[in-house]
Amino acid sequence: MIKKLLLYILFSGFTMAFADTIKTDVVVVGGTASGVAAALQCARSKVKTILVEPGPWLGGEMTSGAMCIMEGNRNLPSGIWGEFRKQVREFYKKTPGFDTTYNAVLRFEPYTGAAILKKMTDTVKNLTLKLKTPWTTVKKNGTGWELTITENGRTNTIRAQVLIDATETGDVATKAGVQFISGFDSRQDTGEQLAPEKTIPEIQDITWCAVLKDYGAAADKTIAKPEGYNASRYDCLKGKDLLRMVKGGKLPNDKYLIKWSECANSYTSSTDLLSLQKREQYYKDMRLRTLGLIYYLQTTGGLKNFGLSDEFGTPDQLPSIPYMREYRRAKGQIRMVLDDILTPYSRSSKLYRTSIAVGDASPGQHFVGGNGPKTSYPPFLAYSIPLGAVVVKDFDNLLVTEKSISVSHLVNASTFYPSVQMVLGQGAGTVAAYLAFFKTTTANLRVRTIQGELLDFKGCLMPFSDVPQTAAAFRAIQQVGATGLLKGIPHVNGKTAAVLFKPDTVVYTEEIKPVLTELYSHAFLWFNSEKPGAQFTVGNMVSLISNTTLSDPKPLRMALEKQWQTTYKFAQPFDTQRPITRLEFAVLANKYLNPFARNVDLTGRLIN
Repeated sequence: MIKKLLLYILFSGFTMAFADTIKTDVVVVGGTASGVAAALQCARSKVKTILVEPGPWLGGEMTSGAMCIMEGNRNLPSGIWGEFRKQVREFYKKTPGFDTTYNAVLRFEPYTGAAILKKMTDTVKNLTLKLKTPWTTVKKNGTGWELTITENGRTNTIRAQVLIDATETGDVATKAGVQFISGFDSRQDTGEQLAPEKTIPEIQDITWCAVLKDYGAAADKTIAKPEGYNASRYDCLKGKDLLRMVKGGKLPNDKYLIKWSECANSYTSSTDLLSLQKREQYYKDMRLRTLGLIYYLQTTGGLKNFGLSDEFGTPDQLPSIPYMREYRRAKGQIRMVLDDILTPYSRSSKLYRTSIAVGDASPGQHFVGGNGPKTSYPPFLAYSIPLGAVVVKDFDNLLVTEKSISVSHLVNASTFYPSVQMVLGQGAGTVAAYLAFFKTTTANLRVRTIQGELLDFKGCLMPFSDVPQTAAAFRAIQQVGATGLLKGIPHVNGKTAAVLFKPDTVVYTEEIKPVLTELYSHAFLWFNSEKPGAQFTVGNMVSLISNTTLSDPKPLRMALEKQWQTTYKFAQPFDTQRPITRLEFAVLANKYLNPFARNVDLTGRLIN
C-alpha cells in the first residue's frame, strides 16, 4: 500500500513538473482574421496577450480556408486590415498583372497571406503566439478565465483576465456554456421587415475551396479518381465555359481560386452537421466532393494542366478548413439587426454611437439546396458594428468574433466576411485591452474611452468612404459622426450603397438641432434666441461656440478668423454670412463643443 502511495506521489510530481500555469492579461483562441487582429491590438495597447491557434497558419478562412479574394472593405482600409492590405499590395506590386489601384479587390496566395500575418505578429511586443496548439477545456476563474492547452505533449493552463473566442465555430464559448441561436430569425423577434414570419432553422452553405495552378499546356496534373466520385454531381457545369470560370478566380503567379456555387464546391450545411460529433465526417465528405470537382475539371473539362497548388501542406492539397458563412450566434449584450444598417439614425437605440468597426460587404445568400429563402435586400449600406455585439451576455470578460457575434441572420450575411472580421477583431481587441488595463469587467465598459483608443491606432468608427485616414480632419469627422450630430449620406451604386460624409457641402439646421439639444441642455435656449436659418452659417457657429463655452464672442470671432486658414487649413475664407461646410462644422464642433466627450451606454443612449 505504502509502495503504491509513493509511486502515485512520484508520478504526480513528475506530471506536475511538466505542466505550467501561464498568466496573461488576454488570451485569444483562434488565429482567424479577427483573432490575429484582436491579438495584435491587445499587444499594441500594451497588455500581455497570448494567441492560441490549433493549426499551422494564421488567417483562418482567408488563408487556411483559401478565401483569398477580398472584395469587402476595400473602400474602408482602416487599422490592421488596412495594414495587412498594404503589405499584400507591397509584396505583389512588381508581379505582372497585379492590380495596385487604391480600392482594387485584394487577391493573394493563401500561403503569402499567412506569412504576412505571421510577420505582423512577430514584430509586436507583449504577444506570445502558439501555433499548432489545440485547446481542451475552458472554465471561469473569478472574473477571468482558465484555458487548458496541449503543447509539446503536455497540458498547460493559461489564466487570463479576458478571453476572446475568435474561432470560426464558437467552440470555446460553447464549452463555456454560452447560449446560441442559429438560422433565420423571425420578424417578430428582430423587428426586421425582411425577416421571415417564423424562424427557419437553416444556415448558409459552406464552400470547400481549392487553389489551382496552371502548370503549362503540356502538363498533366490529373489527380487520382477520388473515392466515391460521381460525375453526375457536376451536371450543372455542362455547357459552361469552364476555363473562363477558372480564370475568374485569378490569383497572383498563375494560380486560381475555385469557389463556386450550384453543384460545384458549395455544400448544404446545418448546425447538426457542424456539431462536434459529426463535423469530422462532414468535412471528410466535403473534401472528397471538392476533389471530385477538380477531377471533373481535369478530365471531362479537359483542364488537365491545372493542378492543385501544393502550398497548404495537406495530404490531398486542399485547404485545411472550409469557408464557413454561418453557424451559431451568441446572445450578446445587444443584438445588431438589419435596421441598424438601413436606418441607423431613426431608431430608438443609437448603436452607431457605440461602433468599434465598419463594414461594407454585400450580403451573401448561399443555399445550393434551395433550403433557405432568398432575401430581397435593398441597396446595402456601409455600416458600423456596435461594441455590445462582441460582448457575451451574462459571461464576464468573454468576447466573441467571427460567426458568433450577436447579430441577426440578415446582418451576419455581411459581417461574416474575413475582411470585415479583421476590422472587427481590432475593435474586439481594443475592448479586451481596456478590460485588462483597467482591471475591470464587461459590466463597466466606457464606450468613448474604448473608441478613443481605437482611433489612436487608426481604427474607424463611421464608414465614411470619402474621408481617408490621411485627411487632417479624419479624427474630428469620425468623432462628430459617432455622436450623430452630422449623419452619413447614402450613395447608392447598384446593390450596395457607400456612406459619405460630403465634407464640402453645407450644414442644415434641421440636421444638427435635435442632437445639439440632446447633448446640451442650454442649446434649446440658444436656438430660440439665435433662430438660425435653414442653412447654418459660420456666424451661427461662432455664436454657438461662444454660448456653449461662455466665451466673449468678439475675441472668439477674431481668433477664429485669424486661425481659419493658417491653423485649420479651411479652403474657403472666413465669412460669418455664408453657410458653414460640414468639414468646418465637424472640426470646430470637435474642438470647442467636444460632443464626443459625452458618454453613452451600449445602446448609444447618453449617460452622465
